[in-house]
This record gives sequence, structure tokens and C-alpha cells, in this order.
Amino acid sequence: MRVPEKYYDEIFDFKGQWDMPSRCGLKILMQEKPVIIVTELYQDNPGTSVTAAGKSLAEQICQSKGLNLNEIIYLHCNPDTNSKLSFYDEEFFEVDLTSKELSYRKLNAEEILKLIK
Repeated sequence: MRVPEKYYDEIFDFKGQWDMPSRCGLKILMQEKPVIIVTELYQDNPGTSVTAAGKSLAEQICQSKGLNLNEIIYLHCNPDTNSKLSFYDEEFFEVDLTSKELSYRKLNAEEILKLIK
């Protein structure tokens, strides 16, 4: 299934570690460079987390949606869990998919707004 021209939003089923059925939130913003945002579904994911799925999840999304892995911006979102503890607040990380060891860079609000225009 190809991504619509501007925006895409769904629950995405993927194969996690050891082919375990897994789920994440998926948003794709079609821009000059598509922005893919995968979101942890803490209560609704029976399998592998988006972080543990690593590059495999990005590859599965690109294959399923007809996108080129080398031409995307890939973000992980840890959603707000409505906890009083600050480390459960919503966070976004840009993931560098170009090396064997994935690297994550936390984004501030200004950087997020710039990416999602």
C-alpha cells in the first residue's frame, strides 16, 4: 500500500525479534524527505518494542509503504503516560539508520516542529 500524498496514520503490525507479532503507532508525513514516526504502544503491543526492533522495523515500514530507507527521516516517540514522574513524559528521538549500531538523538520541541512543518 502506498502512502497518501500528505499524511498517513495507523497501527502498524510488524515482525519483532524472533518473528514475534508486534505493533506500533505509525505516522508518515510526506514531505521533501518523508518523516516516519513510530510510537511505542506500551499496553497494546504484544511483542517487541520499537527500540528493540531497531532497523528491522524501519525496513519493514519502507517495504510495506513503498519508501526508500535511505531517503527518510526516522523518529521514535515515547508517548506521555500521564505519570507524575518526568521520565514518562513524551519524548522524540531521531534515529540514525546509517551505521550498524543505531544512534538516537533526543529532539527538543523546536526541532520537532521544524521537522513536521
